Amino acid sequence: MALNSRRRFATLTAVVAVAALTVTACGSGDDEGGGDDAGSTGGAIDCAPYEAFGELDGKTVTVYTSITAPEDEPHIASYKPFEDCTGVEIKYEGSKEFEAQLPVRVKGGNAPDIAYVPQPGLLATLVATGAVKPAPPEVAANVEKNMPDWQQYGTVDGTFYAAALGANVKSFVWYSPSAFSEAGYEVPTTWADLLALSEKIAADNPGDEVKPWCAGIESGEATGWPTTDWVEDLMLRTAGPETYDKWVSHEIPFNDPAVATALAEVGKILKNDKFVNGGFGNVKTIASTAFQEAGQPILDGGCYMHRQASFQAANWPEGTEIGEDGDVWAFYLPAVDESTKPVLTGGELTTAFADRPEVKAFQTYLSSVEWANERAKTCGVGGCVTANKNADPELLGSALDKLSAEILTDPAAQARFDGSDLMPGAVGANSFWKGMTDWITGKDDKATLDFIEQSWPE
Repeated sequence: MALNSRRRFATLTAVVAVAALTVTACGSGDDEGGGDDAGSTGGAIDCAPYEAFGELDGKTVTVYTSITAPEDEPHIASYKPFEDCTGVEIKYEGSKEFEAQLPVRVKGGNAPDIAYVPQPGLLATLVATGAVKPAPPEVAANVEKNMPDWQQYGTVDGTFYAAALGANVKSFVWYSPSAFSEAGYEVPTTWADLLALSEKIAADNPGDEVKPWCAGIESGEATGWPTTDWVEDLMLRTAGPETYDKWVSHEIPFNDPAVATALAEVGKILKNDKFVNGGFGNVKTIASTAFQEAGQPILDGGCYMHRQASFQAANWPEGTEIGEDGDVWAFYLPAVDESTKPVLTGGELTTAFADRPEVKAFQTYLSSVEWANERAKTCGVGGCVTANKNADPELLGSALDKLSAEILTDPAAQARFDGSDLMPGAVGANSFWKGMTDWITGKDDKATLDFIEQSWPE
């Protein structure tokens, strides 16, 4: 991936503006580009925009994604209006091996029609194969109108390929409000306070049954990615957004002292047997604990805190109440001091490997206000904030989504896209994951950073 391409991806300052519009703006009231007026008012889908693609009844579009159960069902449900309108069948496949298998499928000539690629860096790698199709004009028009500030993430070397789908906040710590209250713990407002709280919880629970933190990074062939989020969050907090951007674009090496400082801070929690891994065992069990299950000990008192993104809402057992007075809630992962508010975020890009009319029509639907509103309505427990600034904010039904929007729209927020997702696929979706997994299981800081640095493509 060329350096100038990486630089285009390096910042996400516009996310704040996008999220602000998502919270404050109602539907566009505009009939162009996907029937946005009908979608914004919550009415039936306007099929007219899809008539231009011809007769689609009986056609099939395959979708491949890393979004698996239980997060997949709300996505699948959000396709129904399009399927009813056009007669197209959407065949959805979620896989924990998505990042590893998608390039294999592409190379083998067995690519899906559409893949939800969560890494702009991986998108650029796939574009270089020649297999990715440029976005159709209808999608480009929708993006320009509905999510212009995200267009850069789906653009490679000046060509627009992929519209943004969901948007998530990663800088969250999940906890039990009642457990905190009963123990007399307060939500920390600085990183030092968070470390002090961890020490306090460990001192109050000297045995091995209860720990301050629980964590898990097992994710099939993508094992390790949750640890990269930790490093990115700490890079934003200890080095600042500007240095973070230089790290992501490789203007500073991966083993730069600034990265070493961030990793050392992460290690104060994740490699501390006093602090982890509540409900599972010692530090090394983090590598074998599935990320979807890693937060569960909060519910039975095995741990007090779990750092995970907004999509963690879908990983709690059915019936878990999420809210300030619920079974679980989330607080913002605090910065070094209260004067700044770095926020790590991410999302998916709808990447097409076919340009048949039905594929173009479905891409158009996914970039429309209609889909964004339908996604909110089918959402369930949360994690449904999208990049679409014209979506109806009243349809964001979960307290978590409202909290996510509140964090993103904070005037002090310094939002940045997930760094590993922006890096070249050989690093962000490969050596960074592997290196952090080895770090959890015993490799030291310097060897880990040197390994990842040596993997950076020329």
